[in-house]
Amino acid sequence: MSNQGPAQGDAPLSGIRVLEIGNYIAGPFCAMQLADLGADVIKIEAPSGGDIVRMTGPFKNGESGTFARINRNKRSLALDLKQDDGKAIFRRLARAADVVIENLRPGAMARLGLDYTSLVQSNARLVYVAASGWGQDGPLAQLPGLDIMVQARSGLMSITGEPEGDPVKVGVPICDLVCALYAALAVMAALRVRDTTGRGQLVDVSLFESTMSLAVWEAGRYFTTGEIPARLGSAHQTSAPYQAIRAQDGWLTVGATTPKNWQGFCRALDLQGLERDARYADVNLRFTHRAALIDEVEAVTCRQPVDHWIERLQQEGVPCAPIQDFGQSFNDPQLVIRDYFWDAPHPTMGPVRQLGSPMRFSRTAGRRGPAAPRLGEDTRAILEELGCPQAEVDELLRTGVVAEPQPANRP
Repeated sequence: MSNQGPAQGDAPLSGIRVLEIGNYIAGPFCAMQLADLGADVIKIEAPSGGDIVRMTGPFKNGESGTFARINRNKRSLALDLKQDDGKAIFRRLARAADVVIENLRPGAMARLGLDYTSLVQSNARLVYVAASGWGQDGPLAQLPGLDIMVQARSGLMSITGEPEGDPVKVGVPICDLVCALYAALAVMAALRVRDTTGRGQLVDVSLFESTMSLAVWEAGRYFTTGEIPARLGSAHQTSAPYQAIRAQDGWLTVGATTPKNWQGFCRALDLQGLERDARYADVNLRFTHRAALIDEVEAVTCRQPVDHWIERLQQEGVPCAPIQDFGQSFNDPQLVIRDYFWDAPHPTMGPVRQLGSPMRFSRTAGRRGPAAPRLGEDTRAILEELGCPQAEVDELLRTGVVAEPQPANRP
């Protein structure tokens, strides 16, 4: 079954065609956002194996569960860009494309003759996004830029974890993901400019700079006082109580930062005496004396289970939430009632449960289409759209310039 580019209706990006040359997370996650919004995304992969995530478990019926989720709503063209005929097909696609997204090492597309400078000569309207670890130039440009390296160099790992503990990375690949979201935002902006001027442009977005942009509290402290931020565990950088609190059977989070919420917090815990303690007279003093404050708080919260304190705090209007594991989060009633999760069809895996898009439109709904395509699933259909005669398609398949799906070789 071919994953055709179905009619998008009134989806926000209906009519936009995107070519993605991506591996791992940043490029594919960016293109997934555009596909969710209705763009026709053609994922171009090497016939020899495709995106490396295809080989990353866990597997179901030979297909990667992770790949099936971050490459949904796309079509797959297995195309060898190292062969002249493969480059020629890519150029033909690029002439009619709106967007190209790639997250290869800087210079890789130029060596193939498929970079922005080359492609814009035949398509002045092209928006070309080059995502990389460190940026397209500078002393680090040619170094590998995986998520954990960027978490390390950006300072993120220096503030993640407990004060006396070892450096810890954020649990999700935050640098990859935020770079992808910035790239998607940049596509929107560049298309807006193109609508006005008729010209596309090159967008250079990196994991490093994307991650640095998140250090808003840390920049406020360092550039104001010269103080280097340090690890605070789950605590806020300037406010207290705003952190994880231990209960009898688990943990909850609270954010009692306003005078009203602080008063409600004290009432919920029956600790009104804290309101009269000069050490805790305002949010800055509470942060200064946070260690003593949390000791007093947890001496009380450890006596009752999480649900008890959530109910008490909610009654007082204090921001709070239980700390859930993903087994709980993936079944959270709030998300279930709002129809956040959905099942995307896949020809070999069957229904693939998806994380929904957080973008909800009142008139132009996003797309909930197929799960990720098999490698080369749409090769023949895309070549036919290009006008390639059957004999040419057969020859391209014979020479390995393109490929069609093969049986999975994993359990």
